[in-house]
Amino acid sequence: MAQTETKTRSAKQTTFYAVAYDIPEDKRRTKVHKLLKGFGKWTEFSLFECFLTKKELLMLQNKLEKHLDAKCDRVRIYSLCEKCVEKIETVGIPEPKEDTVYLI
Repeated sequence: MAQTETKTRSAKQTTFYAVAYDIPEDKRRTKVHKLLKGFGKWTEFSLFECFLTKKELLMLQNKLEKHLDAKCDRVRIYSLCEKCVEKIETVGIPEPKEDTVYLI
């Protein structure tokens, strides 16, 4: 990881999360998909990759709970440390990177 990217990342104190979901009902699944698009990148059929602060993670969890049916829906959130993110191996599309935003 580039030094400037590391500095930006630690300043924001984000963590990389892989968010996977299994929701059998189309309407709820679509709502959850749209919600997750606001927090990260859609990388696989039911998988998002997100760089989130602790506050953003809590917001995401709170919003997800409002859309899920606890009897049949499942969302799993996997936290990966910075060293683990560096070890992700990808075949094909490049590995996940946190977007750097510059305000001028």
